[in-house]
Amino acid sequence: MQISITVNGKVRKADVEPRMLLVHFLREHLLLTGTHIGCDTSQCGACTVLVDGRSAKSCTMFAVQADGSAVTTIEGLAVGGELHAVQHGFWEEHGLQCGFCTPGMIMSAVNL
Repeated sequence: MQISITVNGKVRKADVEPRMLLVHFLREHLLLTGTHIGCDTSQCGACTVLVDGRSAKSCTMFAVQADGSAVTTIEGLAVGGELHAVQHGFWEEHGLQCGFCTPGMIMSAVNL
């Protein structure tokens, strides 16, 4: 199935299997590995991205469901080499533990 998704400001078109999860499309097709796969059950939030400005867990959303949407990943938050205010706040205040789920927490906080 052909999809067209604007990811981090760039239109990306691809043929995908209807059952491909958005997280796998981002990581495997677009090589945007900042979105992490944690639990595969929509519990942990490590896979959180923004879809049309609202947070969504990409491990429970099919890529075809995002067709025609604008998706922002952790890689798309910084503009011109400057961290987003939330990214900067996490960095400044050491807002992480191991860091694995930090991108998902940042994306959720940006949505707030």
